[in-house]
Amino acid sequence: MKVIDILRVKGGTLFTVSPDHQLGEATSTMAELDVGSLVVMEHGDLVGMLTFREVIAAVVKNGGTVGTSLVRSVMDDHPLTCTPETEIDEVRRMMLGRHARYMPVLNGRTLMGVISFYDVAKAVVDSQDFENRMLKAYIRDWPLEDEPAPESKL
Repeated sequence: MKVIDILRVKGGTLFTVSPDHQLGEATSTMAELDVGSLVVMEHGDLVGMLTFREVIAAVVKNGGTVGTSLVRSVMDDHPLTCTPETEIDEVRRMMLGRHARYMPVLNGRTLMGVISFYDVAKAVVDSQDFENRMLKAYIRDWPLEDEPAPESKL
């Protein structure tokens, strides 16, 4: 299974923010949209990711408030990325290795979407469920040993 398979199911809705946006406004947007991340775009290019992890770190650093911080000052400016052709097993390894919950999907320099660790886990579980159903159907249709095999008519 590849990343493109997840994007087909998930759809291509993207939530972005400028690096010069106020952090408080970006956080409000994340809460309103019920999303855990915003892709930080500048002049059509991916320049970072803003997740609740960065927001919480900024709040702690500022004594409990986001203050007047800009997205640029707290974003992850080197986010993990993948391509639509990246295998899901590789994405899992990458996300686990960096403790990343969100990964932008790039086709060249074009942002195709963002996949979350939840999306990856759901795809794996759905795939395993399908495989289990197929195996159970195969086993259920297995011929009994006492039954004579059908004779071929040649």
